Amino acid sequence: MRKSTTLATLAFALLAILPAAAAPTWLTDLDEAKKVAAKEKKDILVDFTGSDWCGWCIKLKKEVFDLPAFEVATKKFVLVELDFPNKKPQSDEVKAKNRAAQQMYGIKGFPSILLMDAQGEVYARTGYQAGGPEKYVAHLQELTKQNTPEGKKALAAEAKVASEAGAKRAAASAKVKAAIEAKDFAAGSVAYDEMFGAVSGPQKAMLNMNKAILSLRIDADNKERALKLIDAALVDAAGNESLVTRIQADRDKVAAGENPFAPKAVEPKSGAAPATKAGTAAKKPAAGA
Repeated sequence: MRKSTTLATLAFALLAILPAAAAPTWLTDLDEAKKVAAKEKKDILVDFTGSDWCGWCIKLKKEVFDLPAFEVATKKFVLVELDFPNKKPQSDEVKAKNRAAQQMYGIKGFPSILLMDAQGEVYARTGYQAGGPEKYVAHLQELTKQNTPEGKKALAAEAKVASEAGAKRAAASAKVKAAIEAKDFAAGSVAYDEMFGAVSGPQKAMLNMNKAILSLRIDADNKERALKLIDAALVDAAGNESLVTRIQADRDKVAAGENPFAPKAVEPKSGAAPATKAGTAAKKPAAGA
């Protein structure tokens, strides 16, 4: 009995000194990751993250990346974290390299997860996925099937379409802004048509609602034009009860002489200095003021 107790104690002691299962290691330099990936014949997983401000990034890290069960991903991938923090200290060199990678791969939001080959050619994009590390690893495994010339070509085509659509929206938005400043409703209406394209149903309803907002911003007294656009939006939204309810509520306010789309005035905080025009400094009060 004493011998078995001693063996049990020894076994417990050995377990106690063994290292606990650790979360996987992440590199922070993409160039280094490419070298490691080429040497170890692995793909690369890059996490573009905002570690101290992006809620979904923090959630993904906590629920998936930081858990020991995600360690299995290192059999297939070299892991890289490219961070864009708000407060966390980061050298100017790292900031510059991360920004360059962000621009190169067209990263618009966080978290953005890219899967690429050892040469840095992207074959899949993803982001937050619920379900824990096991489910996420299975998701990544499925995405690796896209690591083919055809898969990469398809992803590049999708990225090109998205980039062109983004540029088109930006150009149309600039035209809308210019139309508001010039109080030119016709020009703004055309710009919205360019932005939305050929749409129908709820999307066309939102197009007409945007035109109604534009109308009131250009001429708040032209209630009839705004109501005509809102009525058209109600027709387009038919069948979508929640959207119809929201549009009808806005219509009732406009019909009553209110402007539900007017920018809300921001109340200054108590004791706050008065606002000044851009590029000017607030003057100090005269002595005795």
